[in-house]
Amino acid sequence: MSLAIAVQQILDAAALSALLFLVSVGLSLVFGILRVVNFAHGIFYMLGAYVSFTMVALTGSFWLTLVLAPVIVGLLGAALEASTLRFIYRRPPIYQLLLTFGLALILEEAIRVIYGPTAKPMDPPSLFQGSVVILGAVYPLYRLFLLVAGAAVGGALWLFLTRTRAGLVVRAVAQNSEMVGCLGADVQRVRTAVFGLACALAAFGGTCAAPLTTAYLGMGIN
Repeated sequence: MSLAIAVQQILDAAALSALLFLVSVGLSLVFGILRVVNFAHGIFYMLGAYVSFTMVALTGSFWLTLVLAPVIVGLLGAALEASTLRFIYRRPPIYQLLLTFGLALILEEAIRVIYGPTAKPMDPPSLFQGSVVILGAVYPLYRLFLLVAGAAVGGALWLFLTRTRAGLVVRAVAQNSEMVGCLGADVQRVRTAVFGLACALAAFGGTCAAPLTTAYLGMGIN
């Protein structure tokens, strides 16, 4: 195996790992803090891709879309948590599984009705179109952007959870939500914010993935 092929395979693996991290970190956040297995998480990833397709068509800016699409999907996720999930946290886990599975089916069908069955392509930003040569390997610039985006999100999330007061409250809720409530914190608001943040992270991953894979039905499952 030549050095160029080895470098390309390593970079491909790293870019895929970064994309998987962007998709899965929100799922881990919800399970670790809320103790909920969110079957609908992949749908928020897919919804992020479709919303980004719409936002790029409306604004013409990938970078504005990269900010707005996660915010829109995060607010939707927070609204769904506040109107559905918060009422069954004390119920057996099967209730949470059935509810999130039902939400996934409803959201996927809504996307199908709005956007139709065909895939929606999206071009990468002009700044990251083209390729660069790395140790003899010709590698797309956009995949390098995925590496940077994954590292940036991971670093920002770590700083938030370990270096901010809000992050301390979030970790405290994960450890003992009843005690945190007795100390005056609004546990329900924290849970809603965490779920919304997880959905926003999934949508950020979907926005980053759309120029690479297109937005298509089933991408949240695949």
